[in-house]
Amino acid sequence: MLIVDSQVHVWHRDDPESKPRHGDRPFGRTDVLAEMRAANVDRALLVPPYWEGWDNSAAVDAARLHPDKFRVMGRFDVSVPNPQAVATWLAQPEMLGIRLTLHTPQMRPYVSGEAADWFWDAAQKAGLPVMVHAPGELAGLERIARKFPALQLAIDHLAIGRGAKDAAAFEHLDDLLRLASCANISVKMSAVPLFSSEPYPHRGIHPYLRAVCEAYGPRRLFWGTDLTRLPCSYRVAVNLFLEEFTWLDDSDLEWIMGRALCEWSGWTS
Repeated sequence: MLIVDSQVHVWHRDDPESKPRHGDRPFGRTDVLAEMRAANVDRALLVPPYWEGWDNSAAVDAARLHPDKFRVMGRFDVSVPNPQAVATWLAQPEMLGIRLTLHTPQMRPYVSGEAADWFWDAAQKAGLPVMVHAPGELAGLERIARKFPALQLAIDHLAIGRGAKDAAAFEHLDDLLRLASCANISVKMSAVPLFSSEPYPHRGIHPYLRAVCEAYGPRRLFWGTDLTRLPCSYRVAVNLFLEEFTWLDDSDLEWIMGRALCEWSGWTS
């Protein structure tokens, strides 16, 4: 089974957010490769963190050096209209798409309103996959998905915001399940261990996760970890899906653990 992580951060410079797991240092390609070997993870989509601004170079350099292991979902500033940059984004060999973080007060209007419609239109025309972190903005994502039906959208982290756990993390579940009717929306089942206050295997949140699996189906779900925020080992984050989600059969797991993400993003070789 091909195992592909839908979100791993790498960065050049330190930030206080990184310190609980990795100490006072950057986290780069050699760190990721070591963790992947230990956990039997085959590939990872690299996502530059917000504290590096619009600098995608740490991720791009890693993918250039290890094209069999890494590709990039680059950061992009939607506040500056630039349709040409979107149209040519995939000409960069390491890039498979764009990841937008639209969860701050300054960025929310770009998902809740029409300020970024130029971007969604350009991405649709370019066949450009887009991952979006916008907890609390499912209504806006639904509007976008329906207005741009050929746009490939993936919702980050089950649309759960930072710090939410257990039932509170899934207060929006009905809205997330409703969006499954939009055929162009997929969901990243990423950072799951963070959403439970219970010890492994986090049984209290299994019913919510099963509902998402049943609504979207395995071909629109992407396993992932957000590795540098995990409260557990990388291997445990893999085993949670492979060993504990008993409602998934081998075929479901093949799709969720990597095949669906690779087909959605075009990472087919």
